[in-house]
Amino acid sequence: MFHVFNRAVRRQRLFPKEADYLAFENVMRDALVRQPTRLLSYCLMPTHWHMILWPRHDGELSEFLRWLTVTHTQRWHARHGTAGTGPLYQGRFKSFPIQADNHFLTVCRYVERNALRANLVEHAEEWRWSSLWQREQNRKVDWLDAWPVRRRPKWLTYVNGAEAEAEVAALRGCVKRGNPYGHEAWTVATAKALGLESSMRPYGRPRKPSEA
Repeated sequence: MFHVFNRAVRRQRLFPKEADYLAFENVMRDALVRQPTRLLSYCLMPTHWHMILWPRHDGELSEFLRWLTVTHTQRWHARHGTAGTGPLYQGRFKSFPIQADNHFLTVCRYVERNALRANLVEHAEEWRWSSLWQREQNRKVDWLDAWPVRRRPKWLTYVNGAEAEAEVAALRGCVKRGNPYGHEAWTVATAKALGLESSMRPYGRPRKPSEA
């Protein structure tokens, strides 16, 4: 499983109006038909979005996101009359792997709590543009897949509860660097398997032998 993130270029608004949020959800559903993968959680924010995806095959994640972002960009420019003015997204998506245990639930909470964290709503489930709202309102959403880990009891209470600063900082670090999120042994093994060893190294130049 992977947390995936992308932001508009120059932090401009991806979703200036309600119609833009709706249009993106339509593109997202089209992408799930054309380039199928498992969408577990998401949250659309004014300047960016988060998703948790669970691909079945190598290359599936990239193909889904390529079609999604290219199609969304084309439709966005057509709708706003801005074709030929440059890119919509700041670049390629960022992602990090997630261990399928309580770490997965922590990331889901982080994603579904975004609007509350940004003070856009008083309760996370009130944010219309998220998987949390979809599941709470519709109960059965056929384009959202079942989670591989059972939700904690009183999920809404958990999502709306206070977050530990260290937990948020760790997740933001994973977003920035792409390092796996899980238990230490799992993160080391996953980083090695996926060629992400560099994401685990501390910032700064390596020490010379004489400095060690």
